[in-house]
Amino acid sequence: MRNTIAVMNTKGGVGKSTLVLALAETLSAYHGKNVLVIDSDSQASVSSMLMTIPNLHRLQQNGLTMVDFLVARVLQDQPADWLRFIVRNVSDVDDARSVFLIPSDMQLTLFEREVSKESLHARLRAVIGALLNEARKVFDIIFIDCPPGLSVLTESWLREADYHISPTKADYVSVCGLEVFRRFKTLNPEMGFAENMGVLINMKDLNSPTEEDYHNWLLTNPDNRCFNQVVPRAVALQEAARFHAPDRSYFAKYPGETGKSLRQLCEELLTRMGLPSGTTSQPSKPPAIPQPGTPDGPISAPVG
Repeated sequence: MRNTIAVMNTKGGVGKSTLVLALAETLSAYHGKNVLVIDSDSQASVSSMLMTIPNLHRLQQNGLTMVDFLVARVLQDQPADWLRFIVRNVSDVDDARSVFLIPSDMQLTLFEREVSKESLHARLRAVIGALLNEARKVFDIIFIDCPPGLSVLTESWLREADYHISPTKADYVSVCGLEVFRRFKTLNPEMGFAENMGVLINMKDLNSPTEEDYHNWLLTNPDNRCFNQVVPRAVALQEAARFHAPDRSYFAKYPGETGKSLRQLCEELLTRMGLPSGTTSQPSKPPAIPQPGTPDGPISAPVG
């Protein structure tokens, strides 16, 4: 099944990680999908949005992050079960209980430096490809939160994932970031590349004529495959980035027009993937991963 999506823009500050968070929680709470979020950004932004900072630090200190998996498999050429690095019970939305996470760590930047130093690019891509092949069988949808800029790890995700989504703000600098990305995609076409699912206008000021002009300009290029639904700039989305205890309902976290835009966006995303988009309060199927408490089972992330 084609269900892996790299979320990427070479320009930072476009709300990419918050968007990944909102999509994952909406697909879980409103569509009953089992969603895996792979945090591939050394800033670990989406990881810190999906759990408390103390819990994230505990995982990092115990060697249970994406970095540790990649170090074992790529730098050390040792076996490592990817299921062991999955964290369950993430998200502060009480009706989004089917979101799972492989968290990140700042050491990811040092890992990439070692990959380049030892010329292990081919092994890195092979490990990424194998991971996504296994994840496709377990989860309904997998989001890879890529950092801004281009790196050896981001290139591996983009060449092995099924799709990529390019969030952008409707402004000059962000649109320039899309052009850099478009030029990068044309390099080494024989190596393959994720299919463009579409450009997604994020954080749009609905009252700005300038942003409306940039939005219309993006729409004129059919290669952008712009999503029909935009995500407006809203305080609710800024607040969504902060993990909240105790849990809250989906509609408390994403109220009013914010939640409506996200739900419509997810409908469109599922349609583009060719997946059923009917709403349900239950996950489509239980993830085929070990239960908590087994020797190599995924970690539960308690609140607090």
